[in-house]
Amino acid sequence: MELVAIVERLGENWTLALGGGVIGLVFGFFAQQSRFCLRSAATEFARGSIAAKTAVWLIVFSSAIAGTAALAYLGVINTLEARQIASPQSLSGAAIGGLMFGTGMILARGCASRLLVLAATGNLRALMSGLVFAVVAQASLHGFLSPARESIAGTLTTAATGGNNILELLRIDIATALALAALALAAALGLSLWRGNGLWRTAAALAVGLTIPLAWLFTGAMSGVAFTPVEMEAVTFTGPSADTLMLFLSPPGSMIDYDVGLVPGVFAGAFLAALATRELNLQGFEGGKAMRRYLIGAALMGFGGMLAGGCAVGAGVTGASVFALTAWVTLFAIWAAAIATDWIVDRGGRVPTETQAPAVN
Repeated sequence: MELVAIVERLGENWTLALGGGVIGLVFGFFAQQSRFCLRSAATEFARGSIAAKTAVWLIVFSSAIAGTAALAYLGVINTLEARQIASPQSLSGAAIGGLMFGTGMILARGCASRLLVLAATGNLRALMSGLVFAVVAQASLHGFLSPARESIAGTLTTAATGGNNILELLRIDIATALALAALALAAALGLSLWRGNGLWRTAAALAVGLTIPLAWLFTGAMSGVAFTPVEMEAVTFTGPSADTLMLFLSPPGSMIDYDVGLVPGVFAGAFLAALATRELNLQGFEGGKAMRRYLIGAALMGFGGMLAGGCAVGAGVTGASVFALTAWVTLFAIWAAAIATDWIVDRGGRVPTETQAPAVN
């Protein structure tokens, strides 16, 4: 009833934007504090270590799945209504887009969400890369790159493979999935503390992961009270970044929805976290060579993320939380490409040693 009252007062679109903003604020604040970053986790793993950065990513990943599975088990949400499950998805797009995104993520030294968080702290490299990411994502969705995206995505879809729901394909019930996710979460929390993250960083990573089921809960509730159709969604940055960019190029008041509340919310949350901990710091490019690397990486992520149907968070965490097959394919491809790119580009094919540490964002 409280949600209905807010909708009646603000309207459906502004309520969606407000909800997206609050969820984004929480995500951004705790992502900045936990240093959540798939790129950091992948490079750490590629260099022979499963330590603090990998533990943070595992907490976010497993808590998103466990929280979403718990809501589904209790009947609070119906994950079959999520776009990733309700409609056919592209397996070819997931694989190729994931490989492109993983490569771009290493070149740009951060995935889409990490670039947004870093930009809020004063990192101008991340800000410029994020703008390129959003422009290419928009061009891939509706612009001159859309024919190429549609051609690749149409090669193989889940309509030809029996659906996109892993639980149905493997005949696993939601209770079993919840139990496995809870065990994985417990292991990730233990690993985080063992690897020296401390209680605050571990709790911050948990908070980031729990924004995913929170978002499913909010958009699912909105779909039940809104007169116009509302898509049940969680947290992703490819489409919302493109939508937010177009918001500034459109007439005032148009395109207000959940997505365009999410991105500014993440930026604001990360800024507040950095301000509170005195971590605001202006940083720029270190020469033309570095700039070229970042911008190529951002462009690869923009096209790859739109092709795959989500970024490292949108597919790799949100899509995985509803057990969408394409999301897990994308996630595997991102990890594989990130490890290979780190080995080829940043380490020149050298085998990692025990003393080697991944570069810091």
